[in-house]
Amino acid sequence: MTEIEIGRSKRARPAYNLDDIAIVPSRRTRDPEAVSVAWRIDAYTFDTPVLAAPMDSVVSPATAIEIGRLGGLGVLDLDGLWTRYDDPAPLLAEIAELPEAGVTKRLQEMYSAPIREELIATRIAEIRAGGVTVAAALSPVRTAQFAKAVVDAGVDIFVIRGTTVSAEHVPAPESTREPLNLKQFIYELDVPVIVGGCSTYQAALHLMRTGAAGVLVGFGGGAAHTTRDVLGVRVPMASAIADVAAARRDYMDESGGRYVHVIADGGMGRSGDLPKAIACGADAVMVGSPLARATEAPGHGAHWGIEATHAELPRGERVQLGTVGPLAQILHGPSSQPDGTMNLVGALRRAMATTGYSDLKEFQRVEVVVNAAR
Repeated sequence: MTEIEIGRSKRARPAYNLDDIAIVPSRRTRDPEAVSVAWRIDAYTFDTPVLAAPMDSVVSPATAIEIGRLGGLGVLDLDGLWTRYDDPAPLLAEIAELPEAGVTKRLQEMYSAPIREELIATRIAEIRAGGVTVAAALSPVRTAQFAKAVVDAGVDIFVIRGTTVSAEHVPAPESTREPLNLKQFIYELDVPVIVGGCSTYQAALHLMRTGAAGVLVGFGGGAAHTTRDVLGVRVPMASAIADVAAARRDYMDESGGRYVHVIADGGMGRSGDLPKAIACGADAVMVGSPLARATEAPGHGAHWGIEATHAELPRGERVQLGTVGPLAQILHGPSSQPDGTMNLVGALRRAMATTGYSDLKEFQRVEVVVNAAR
């Protein structure tokens, strides 16, 4: 791969965002109704390859149920307000109305309340009562502490999600807390685990070797994320997805055929980003800001991630997105907006139909081009 010389002592390879690439039409087209966007991970099949990001502005128990009924998978954030407060609705409404100057401090105050195990069980039970697949997420730092409560409560899919998750964490010399051994942890669980984020070939390969059913690619929370500004850490999504897809291919050879799902997480604000993510090799996508615009979203049109609440070094912000329509319309249309904020699944179907592909695995082979002018 061609590298660029930054200076005499440093070289780097070019990397691309989803905005930098485009899908190329082929000689064949299909009717959108003849296209399948179904997705399966472990024992669970979904009509659409869309996961709702575990963010308090996006997923509540009620919206997790509705997203499940619409064919997707809503992932509840167990680090969030729903497991800290009996009724977080007034706090969610307050966050949406906070003046810009006081947002971060108030978020830090709200999220300083302890996570309560009984509320973990309560929230998972609420989603299960809706008759949909139950998925819930914890950050790596809290996974060991609360994992048993999550599994005992009956979660179907366990998500371990952080800004950057590795299979090899080196603790501080004075630390008394044992780092999470992902391989042992996943081996001992009776439920499939999705873990991430990661953004490089090597990191993804290590996560796949832990036994994860899926890996998240990216840093999550794209619209509300400031990790690049705060830490200087970021890999553009198109290149990150393609690199991790290469790790999936090589891990299949290494493991004798075990397939690990690649889920693009973050940076997908418009419907056109979904087919481009899958074209780069993703099996499914995790989205936040498009669903935060739903009239049912718990954030009331505001959007933020758990990184924005960090007590020492927040790496996110609350952004005001507004609302465009109900979840059903955002996912399946009909769209009343020409800007890609509605009918996400319909846009994916039409992109696949326009290029002549009949299912998601086939569509991963579609030709893409780079916009050299960007």
